[in-house]
Amino acid sequence: MKLIVGLGNPDKKYENTRHNIGFMIVDNFLGNVKYKKKFNGLYYETIISNQNVIFLKPQTYMNNSGLSVIEFVNYYDINNEDIMVIQDDLDIDLGKIRFKINSSSGGHNGIKSIINCLNSDSFFRMKIGINSENRFDTIDFVLSDFSKEQLNKIDFERANHAISDFIEKDYKYVMNKYNGK
Repeated sequence: MKLIVGLGNPDKKYENTRHNIGFMIVDNFLGNVKYKKKFNGLYYETIISNQNVIFLKPQTYMNNSGLSVIEFVNYYDINNEDIMVIQDDLDIDLGKIRFKINSSSGGHNGIKSIINCLNSDSFFRMKIGINSENRFDTIDFVLSDFSKEQLNKIDFERANHAISDFIEKDYKYVMNKYNGK
């Protein structure tokens, strides 16, 4: 079983913010589906390429994302190597996508929460760059809305292909195929 976690904040006022890019990527991949509620999260369970997959959008607010993730991991007995977390990253140029495993939170509180709850940093991450030359205070910046022009720089198609490859293969395949390109 694979767990795809999109990070974000649940309130409508955060819907188009940089911090919600994880929610946006998951929603774009799935299209119009009906999420269910469980363990402080909205989730959608499906089968893709003969693989059981859960897509999760924690509803705990970013700083407590790990509380929802650990509940799904424990309930479904999911291995860390089968988890992909989709997050925003201030240190990557707007729209660029990078993949990591076994790394620190880099100051991202949602990732910090997941690391603390899993007691491990060995889960796969899709990092979506949100950095821009117009950056200001970090909290205000990540909670500010994307402009249409900025949102158009996010490569949703590449993210979708990477999610599919993670589901069908594994994180090593995705890292080899997509990092550095």
